[in-house]
Order: sequence, then C-alpha cells, then structure tokens
Amino acid sequence: MLAQEPPGDILPVRRRKRTISDYAAVESARKIGNQGRLIVVRYLLERPMRFNELLRVACEIDPKTLSRVLEYLASEKIVRREVLDTQPFTVQYVLTDKGEQIRPVMQSLKAWGEAWILGDTPLKNYTEIIASHDPT
Repeated sequence: MLAQEPPGDILPVRRRKRTISDYAAVESARKIGNQGRLIVVRYLLERPMRFNELLRVACEIDPKTLSRVLEYLASEKIVRREVLDTQPFTVQYVLTDKGEQIRPVMQSLKAWGEAWILGDTPLKNYTEIIASHDPT
C-alpha cells in the first residue's frame, strides 16, 4: 500500500531543531516554573523568611508541599537554608545570588499580570481580589 500524500494545501509538520536558546528557556521554566516555586521565590524576594512565615503568606501551599518546594529550591541553589544562632535554634530561608537573578523575571510577571489579569478589573474590585487571597 502506498503512503497517501497530504492534500495540496497542507504541508507536513517538520520539527525545527532546538537551539541553545530554546533549551535555556525550557530548562529555566522547569526549574522555577511551577506555582509553588514561583510563590516561594516571590515572597523570599521581599525578605528572608522562616518556614511558618512562608506557610502563612503562601496560603495555597500545604506544609508538605512547601517543604518539598524549599528542598528542591535549595538543591538547585536558588534558596539557602540558614540556621540562626538562637535558643531554640531557628531556620530561615534566603535567596542565593542565583535566586536574586530571578527578580527581573518576577517583576515582568507582575507587570504582565497587572496589565492583562487585573487590567480589565475596575479599581474598586482590587481590594476584593486581594482579600480573597489574603491568608489572615
């Protein structure tokens, strides 16, 4: 049996060869691209935080997931776990220099969200949106 040719106006899809730039973009998205990781990085850009502080502000994340996210970010050297010299000892999480490099990306995401997600929302509704996501 002979292979059928596609109709005249439909060309077969050819995969383009992935470039180094493509690879970097895809791998970057994999490193920080899930919701939990982005939320944690977003709050750590403000200041170093302890586990329970992160749990309180990142209200969509349960403790087990937060623990896994922090462990992953530490293994990727995006976050550093610091044990403070207090009694009893305290642990806080801090962005590394590598993690700080994500700041412009997060600022771009924020600007995009303000323009395209909140852009059509009247200003009076902002407080309702924020209140619905407020952990207190």
